[in-house]
Amino acid sequence: MTVDVIVAQDLGKTVSDVGDALTILHAVQLRVPAGQSVAITGASGSGKSTLLALLAGMDRPSTGQVWIDGVDLESLDENGRADLRAQKIGFVFQNFQLIDHYTALENVVLPLEISGRAHGAVDAATTLLHAVGLGERLHHRPALLSGGEQQRVALARAFVGRPRLVLADEPTGNLDAATGERIMDLMFRLRAEMEATLVLVTHDPALAARCDRVCTMHAGHLTEQPQAVAA
Repeated sequence: MTVDVIVAQDLGKTVSDVGDALTILHAVQLRVPAGQSVAITGASGSGKSTLLALLAGMDRPSTGQVWIDGVDLESLDENGRADLRAQKIGFVFQNFQLIDHYTALENVVLPLEISGRAHGAVDAATTLLHAVGLGERLHHRPALLSGGEQQRVALARAFVGRPRLVLADEPTGNLDAATGERIMDLMFRLRAEMEATLVLVTHDPALAARCDRVCTMHAGHLTEQPQAVAA
């Protein structure tokens, strides 16, 4: 039986805005089976990144619930949610989010150390950096790497723990078209090799088209685009 890695039920988020209530998400429903890839598209400000933060347990919903790999996020305290992220979730950010004073290798080793898997972490990180074409850049800090190289380090960091789920927020947004395409190829290759579930937020129709499913966020409402049927 296929397990749903993500279940979001009636997920809503409301915040205060100059004394008034502003609803960012409206009763979002989402199920993502293990190994599937889902793109979430939509205009800036439509709620995409808020949804991603709720799925990661980095923010808490005003209404509804999220289960990650069968675990109800509301049943966990802040430390519990952090532990779940460390064990099960990899992240890819638009702005890379690398630690400036760490080398590429140290940035990739870090999530393994945080999750208590320091044994063999250097070997695992080294192997993955070689796999993304950065074998000669292990000891370079981010300032000495191009944008594409930094995003490859970020990909290696996201996948080094062999996560059940990878969440990516505009992973090609700060890259030129050619570099973005190479990053897409790497991300989908790593996802396939590790059988990870992938949910990504993107404005790039080419990136969205590579996913198994495409959902669109509009003014806080999530709808799924019908899949094309082969002739």
